[in-house]
Amino acid sequence: MKSHQTLHDGWQLTAAGGPVPEHIAGRTVPAQVPGSAHLDLLAAGLIPDPYLDRAEEELAWAHRAAWRYTLSFEAAAPAPGERVDLVFDGLDTVAEVRLNGWLLGSTANMHRSYRFDVREALRAGANELVVEFRSALEYAEEQEHAIGRVHSYPHPFNMVRKMACSFGWDWGPDLQTAGIWKPVRLERWAVARLVEVRPLVTVGADGTGRVEVHAGIERSGSDGEDGGLALGIRVAGREHRVEVPAGEDTAVLAVEVPDADLWWPAGYGDQPLYDLSVELNDGAGGAALDSAEHRIGFRTVTVDTTPDDIGTPFTFVVNGRPVFVKGANWIPDDHFLTRITRERLARRVDQALGAHINLLRVWGGGIYETEDFYRVCDERGVLVWQDFPFACAAYPEEEPLRSEVEAEARENVARLTPHPSLALWNGANENMWGFCDWDWQPQLKDRTWGNGYYTELLPRIVAELDPTRAYSANSPYSPGHPLDEVHPNDENHGTRHEWAVWNALDYTAYRDHIPRFCSEFGFQAPPAWATLKRSVHDEPLSTDSPGFLLHQKAHDGTGKLERGLAAHLPRPAGFADWHWATQLNQARAVAFGIEHFRSWWPRTAGAIVWQLNDCWPVTSWAAVDGDERRKPLWYALRRAFAPRLLTVQPRDGRSAVIAVNDTDSEWRGVLRAELQDFDGSVRQTADIELAVSPRSAARFDLPDPLLKPDRADREALVLTCEGTRTVHTFLEDRELAYETRPLSATATAVPGGYRVDVRARSLARDVSLFADRLAPDAEADEMLVTLLAGESHSFLIRTGERLDPAELTGPLVLRTANDLREPA
Repeated sequence: MKSHQTLHDGWQLTAAGGPVPEHIAGRTVPAQVPGSAHLDLLAAGLIPDPYLDRAEEELAWAHRAAWRYTLSFEAAAPAPGERVDLVFDGLDTVAEVRLNGWLLGSTANMHRSYRFDVREALRAGANELVVEFRSALEYAEEQEHAIGRVHSYPHPFNMVRKMACSFGWDWGPDLQTAGIWKPVRLERWAVARLVEVRPLVTVGADGTGRVEVHAGIERSGSDGEDGGLALGIRVAGREHRVEVPAGEDTAVLAVEVPDADLWWPAGYGDQPLYDLSVELNDGAGGAALDSAEHRIGFRTVTVDTTPDDIGTPFTFVVNGRPVFVKGANWIPDDHFLTRITRERLARRVDQALGAHINLLRVWGGGIYETEDFYRVCDERGVLVWQDFPFACAAYPEEEPLRSEVEAEARENVARLTPHPSLALWNGANENMWGFCDWDWQPQLKDRTWGNGYYTELLPRIVAELDPTRAYSANSPYSPGHPLDEVHPNDENHGTRHEWAVWNALDYTAYRDHIPRFCSEFGFQAPPAWATLKRSVHDEPLSTDSPGFLLHQKAHDGTGKLERGLAAHLPRPAGFADWHWATQLNQARAVAFGIEHFRSWWPRTAGAIVWQLNDCWPVTSWAAVDGDERRKPLWYALRRAFAPRLLTVQPRDGRSAVIAVNDTDSEWRGVLRAELQDFDGSVRQTADIELAVSPRSAARFDLPDPLLKPDRADREALVLTCEGTRTVHTFLEDRELAYETRPLSATATAVPGGYRVDVRARSLARDVSLFADRLAPDAEADEMLVTLLAGESHSFLIRTGERLDPAELTGPLVLRTANDLREPA
């Protein structure tokens, strides 16, 4: 049976060239593998924390540094007939590998693994392994000089197969990592091994599950060891074995599971997983040579793009049922990838589920995610949309890039086939849009830009290796339409990105378009207060202080935040109010978009907000910041994506109530509509029989008196049905006659933290508690709670710290939209 020797302990790191500071040049420090040079220098106390203050600027020298990793290890000599391979699951990025002075090979792709036959180079006893990394930036610049293409950020990230956002993005730091970022080991095997195991899972019309396993086999090449093999699989108590004739290196075998328990997305059913075992033997009944274990789920997933009378839909269909996608875009959860643990991924996916998110889109400027990520999504029922790693640039289709693209795509498509959560392969992020609209064509002339990857190479690989899943050429993309006929961002076809909002237009402009599927839209806000104060130590802290500005990567980001506030909320009186106002405005903007998109189901079949998470502490579009704290946006997502939603939307020149029912039961009840004064006085009422079929949206018109307040600045429309409520105001907050201090509150210590009881004398909009201002670990169970006059709410604050209860009800912790007001 194949064995392995992990080579993780004992590595040393040395700067091998480039503009290295004197206190680091010539130093050798312990290296953690998997890891990166930045983290090793940080652990040795030689560099500041890259995420704090302006340290990112101080570390720009590392962009052009070279690094040498060395390891001394003991090993036995290869046994007769034994193959010994040195395997790197991931090297970041441009490297040469030597064992005992033998050059084993070179690498230039972070997204794939490398395997070297070391039988000749390996010694019995002591061995010396050296991995030398050169600057990925300098390599990319050389390629750009030779065959350059257009890119959207300063560095030529598109010229090397490395995580694009490693070079910086409009939410990420420019900290270009280098190192052995995935496991490394010696593998010993004889006769043959499994190169890949691709289980293709389908479900028949009668409910019978079928697992068809495609196995790739490598033979050792030793004399007399090219004979017959046997391959067997086992799943759900059923087994199947086949003989693999001499000289053959592939095999296919299948098992059927009658009445298989189906895997469903969260909110649609359970997520049963089945253990799949694969074993390779040396002939029938012979010794076991290799094995593989996977957990699979039985489900079908397609994307319906059948043209209709509007255009081209883009509707996910799971087990025959159309699904409205309540999604979020996913970026690497830490810029330093090796710090991301399974436990951290589980926390993040659980936060997604807590906001009723049922799909995560792994964005194309990052990576093919780790097995841990997909396993967590498998277990929790979160669908995964996987971009191939191409984003916001023109990519050459010539060598040396083309071969690397094909190698990484083949490896990762095969690797990810077992995961039931994986629902879609997507060719790239915004590259077709860029070709059409971003002035690329005059610069490109007749040169390649990646279209051949997205329309030929990648779909061919997916069709060959993973035909059970859908493929989309880009996001945004108009399926079935050439670029010169239909724009890739056309609202009537396929997927759309909505970035005029944020970049140029007020968020109410979301209603100007009814996309078939919105796969990117969002609005910025700063991170949580505790995150901001931990990472930026400017005195005073302000929107234009140096450290704060370095943690705002969007072009004119602060200006866009200011302009986004202006139409809706009063001008903040100081930085504390600005922090609250921009977080509130982010939550309002994104919820506004989601409610619009959901109200048009099934014409609009999905909304994927940009973005769930952050990779460091930064002002960004994220709902969960880089220190894992939930921003107000997260709570807004939880409401806007709730299974049942009441929303007021324009229809046919007037306001109507749209009731959205994303459950399997009919929503039936009395819709109570009240026109209320802010002091609680009821001016008009109506009761409407509400009946909404499962997984649908329905319109209900209101009597005119409910839509015509006498005092629009101090009246609100309150809609309630079966525990679901929405409060609709007729003017923007800056025009409303709120009582500015409408709350009374008390705080009491309880096990695990504190309970804060709040009571409203008048309408109190978006009541929130920012307990992290008092203790970094303090977090409220709820935010953005709107209370009518006379109503009460109890917030639970979880913390391990002892707090002054009076401070929990103070003006900087207990906030409402009411308390934002124009400065005197």
